[in-house]
Amino acid sequence: MNDHPNPGIPAYPSLWLLRHGQTEWSKSGQYTGRTDLDLTETGVRQAEEAGERIRAMGLHFDLVLSSPMSRARRTAELAGLGEPEIVDDAREWDYGDYEGLRSADLRKQNPSYVLWDSGVPNGERLAEVGARADRIIERVRAEVPEGGNAVLVAHGHFSRILAARWIGLDPVHGRNFLLETARLCHLGWDKRDPAIQGWGL
Repeated sequence: MNDHPNPGIPAYPSLWLLRHGQTEWSKSGQYTGRTDLDLTETGVRQAEEAGERIRAMGLHFDLVLSSPMSRARRTAELAGLGEPEIVDDAREWDYGDYEGLRSADLRKQNPSYVLWDSGVPNGERLAEVGARADRIIERVRAEVPEGGNAVLVAHGHFSRILAARWIGLDPVHGRNFLLETARLCHLGWDKRDPAIQGWGL
């Protein structure tokens, strides 16, 4: 998928993102940062189906990474990705005082509330999450061979922020990339330009 008709243009490494399968809180829309939840039965099936999609595509990964949270590690296992390297930088946004709350409930108190603009009290700043994403991107581009693939099993908001950073956008533009549970995304290249080659597969 990274072959270029012009042999003078290198096939840069791609990064595939896989959001973890459904949890009770992802189902209910509650912010889930540092709370370590298991997958639901639906989440287990989703992770297994994601593995089937990966195998059907014939993908081989030179680097397999995962968030330290059990919902991501379990998804990697069920998807057949083996023993991923655990990367603390891939954890979800720390929502601070909003952990376990729903945006709909927060808007009842403050109708103008939007996570991407309002931030989270006593949690991470968006720029800090973006910096974590940058470190993963830098590592993939430095360590994965030309034309190779890495995969990261992580979380909704973090993956969206990473996608924005991959193509050089400010982290706030993660708001423009919706991502359901257990969906696969392909961050690749258009010749020398980083590009989103597939989203929510």
